Amino acid sequence: QVQLVESGGGLVQAGGSLRLSCAASGRTFSSYAMGWFRQAPGKDREFVAAIGWSQNTHYVDSVKGRFTISRDNAKNTVYLQMNDLKPTDTAVYYCSADRSAPAVVAGSGGYWGQGTQVTVSS
Repeated sequence: QVQLVESGGGLVQAGGSLRLSCAASGRTFSSYAMGWFRQAPGKDREFVAAIGWSQNTHYVDSVKGRFTISRDNAKNTVYLQMNDLKPTDTAVYYCSADRSAPAVVAGSGGYWGQGTQVTVSS
């Protein structure tokens, strides 16, 4: 059983930065792929970024060059550094985990956090 807790969301002006954290509890964290998704009101959940245990990363095109996903296995934590934020980035951001990296990217990961709100003003 794995529990995920997101933090770091907030209100920021366009062009600003935030760093989201996802703290995980449970055994063998380092063997899990981790990902970030987001969902804006009235819109479908959208894949944002993922990182495997090997440090391979993948991003949705809209955040490439602006967002960076990383992980610190010693702290059982995955991060999403978000730079040059835009109003279109406004959403609830969710952390996901699974032993299968493809499952995480597809949005079918076995574990999810409660979400953290990111609001970007223009």
